[in-house]
Amino acid sequence: MPLVLAPVGAQMKIVKIIADEKTKKHLANLGVMAQSQITVLSSSGGSTVCIVKDGRLALDRDVASRIFVA
Repeated sequence: MPLVLAPVGAQMKIVKIIADEKTKKHLANLGVMAQSQITVLSSSGGSTVCIVKDGRLALDRDVASRIFVA
């Protein structure tokens, strides 16, 4: 399921990211890559706030819809 549809508070594993190489590299630098853990804190309006490793990260709706979790 896309990250924008993930339940709030549930720890999920990133399965795949569908984006161009530049975006994938940028997300990897932020700790968002396949097989990493991610927890959604809130998903309202146009952004999704999540915890990756030890930091909080806000992703816009377009980017969050390209990250698939399980």
